[in-house]
Amino acid sequence: MNVLVTGAAGFIGYHLTQRLLNEGCRVVGLDNLNDYYDVTLKEGRLGELGISSPAGAPRQEGRENFTFCRMDLEDAAGIRDLFLAERFDVVVHLAAQAGVRYSLTNPGAYISSNIQGFLTILEAARAQADGGAPLKHLVYASSSSVYGIDPHKPFAENTAADHPASLYAASKRSNELMAHTYSHLYGLPTTGLRFFTVYGPWGRPDMALFLFTRAILEGRPIDVFNHGKMERDFTYVDDIVEGIRRVMDRVPAGDPSWDGHQSGIGPAPCRVYNIGRGAPVRLMDFIEALETELGQEARKNMMPLQAGDVPATFADCTALERDTGYRPVTEVRQGIAAFVAWYRSFYGLY
Repeated sequence: MNVLVTGAAGFIGYHLTQRLLNEGCRVVGLDNLNDYYDVTLKEGRLGELGISSPAGAPRQEGRENFTFCRMDLEDAAGIRDLFLAERFDVVVHLAAQAGVRYSLTNPGAYISSNIQGFLTILEAARAQADGGAPLKHLVYASSSSVYGIDPHKPFAENTAADHPASLYAASKRSNELMAHTYSHLYGLPTTGLRFFTVYGPWGRPDMALFLFTRAILEGRPIDVFNHGKMERDFTYVDDIVEGIRRVMDRVPAGDPSWDGHQSGIGPAPCRVYNIGRGAPVRLMDFIEALETELGQEARKNMMPLQAGDVPATFADCTALERDTGYRPVTEVRQGIAAFVAWYRSFYGLY
């Protein structure tokens, strides 16, 4: 299987690429190595994939069957040419401008990367099909953020998801609608995955687990928002990758008998799935588990709920389990232990 993974130097993209290469897939990894967070972490991930100088040539060969391309999503011509040359079987589109709070201060980045960038991928897939090699499946990252301020929990995929609390959430919901349009117009099979608070080794430095771990080990206080009255459906990265991998092989088909009245599958070959643990954890319990693993107590700055945040997330993974036979299984304490072990090793803290 010839697979394009966008965002291959990112957190989930790196783990997925490792999985696919271990299975013997041919993988092209695309990333622009932007400086939204520490680039050395992205370079470290690529180093694990056999790319020793990511900032060098725009196209480099790494591990067997792995090619890295440094390219912006906004480079429509370059990405179209890549699709036409590689004739991908499956594309897993994970590249995006991440972060809820950053969208409050730099909204333009979310339009150019998440909206325009996704259009680039859709149009490149269309061009590949016009060139005689239709893409078998486009799988793309959505987010639990699309549920916004909806009070009904657990969140299920048939929820309207029309009350986003941030531009990041709005951009991800827009991706889902754009994908549906291309599935409807051009028969492009698409599946969107609503990830719920992903964590684990090689995680992003702007996420709570990374921020808390660094601050506690450095003796600095941590910011605890909504005075600790938060719940998150923390999902371990290996569980996310397993979900992606199973969905990749499940190409959606439309239901021509759909009459517009019943809920669920419409006539277009597209799906959306939640991938979450389905077991929300209180933020204070999450911090306590981290304190136990680190052997240090955190100093806490209790703060109000931040703009763009929601108090709780909770995934209903019934559809994922029904269609793929899988639901995430990793307990939070187990996942935190794995992250802390990686963090100490990566930063030489023994």
